[in-house]
Amino acid sequence: MLYHIFYPLATDIKLFNIFKYLTFRSIYAMITALVVCFILGPWVIRKLESLQARQVIRTDGPESHLQKQGTPTMGGVIILAAIVVPTLLWADLTNQYIWITLFITIGYGVIGFVDDYKKVVKKDTKGLSARQKMFWQVLLAGSVATYLFLRPGFSEQLFFPLFKNFHPDLWIWFIPFATIVIVGASNAVNLTDGLDGLAIGPVTINAATYMLFSYIAGHAALSAYLQIPRVVGAGELAVLCGAMVGAGLGFLWYNSYPAEVFMGDVGSLSLGGTLGTIAVLTKQELLLVIVGGVFVVEALSVIFQVGSYKYRGKRIFRMAPIHHHFELKGVAEPKIIVRFWIITIILALVAISTLKMR
Repeated sequence: MLYHIFYPLATDIKLFNIFKYLTFRSIYAMITALVVCFILGPWVIRKLESLQARQVIRTDGPESHLQKQGTPTMGGVIILAAIVVPTLLWADLTNQYIWITLFITIGYGVIGFVDDYKKVVKKDTKGLSARQKMFWQVLLAGSVATYLFLRPGFSEQLFFPLFKNFHPDLWIWFIPFATIVIVGASNAVNLTDGLDGLAIGPVTINAATYMLFSYIAGHAALSAYLQIPRVVGAGELAVLCGAMVGAGLGFLWYNSYPAEVFMGDVGSLSLGGTLGTIAVLTKQELLLVIVGGVFVVEALSVIFQVGSYKYRGKRIFRMAPIHHHFELKGVAEPKIIVRFWIITIILALVAISTLKMR
């Protein structure tokens, strides 16, 4: 909105020329997201408390979690507002990639909101069934994947971070592949959201990493020099990624240990889906496996645990996802959280280093 209001005035007032620059708008989208969190945060937390939207803690989990019983949840609505509002203010709203990403952000947020609302407000312990959630996630992600496949000029090639000349064309298989990336990222973040600040920290680091890759993918000279796929218009996603970074930092203000509010599915499903969508749009899907390594390990720990118990009758971990395994081994919650953040920072640096390994 601000871009469309002020940039046209640059012909008369040179100062407004700054609205042309993605770096400027990305930074201020980040700052705006922080402000939105600080304004909305206390009010939303009070509202959630009045609605009795409180987290129900599993009794079979770590005993230290029992003290979290009653903490407000569904705080992901703060994150959604802090992503959507700054993006609408600072992004070029004629850019289709912005609307595609917001479609997933809001759509997955609605799925999570309905599930959370039924569980914690309506006291329906079932909420949305796993099958219902998966159906809607696949439907939304599949719609985006199909649209991109049919959109002229969008590449269905798969790019590998370390290989500059190996780009297999997925053709029609791009649709299920992109769908899996988006749905998988969404559920991986959802599984990681089990400790105070554990999910939002890596999400913020991932968003910052993709802010860089979005900018490069949309820049003709930089993408050619660094030999990554050029995606015309993808640079505008840097503004949305900036809003994600600001929203993540702002929410962490309330979600850091000990948490005043949890994000709930409304936050985790939408954040993961957004990361997956940005990865697809920037043609950096496989990079998400690196920078989002913590999410991958969390998801795999659940898959292996379930598979092992089903076929062998034995558990691999004391409890899954894997962060609970470390808790039951006696590692303090804050230490697990910070160590997972450190690992994510290292993985982000590895992902960025691939720019010079092609």
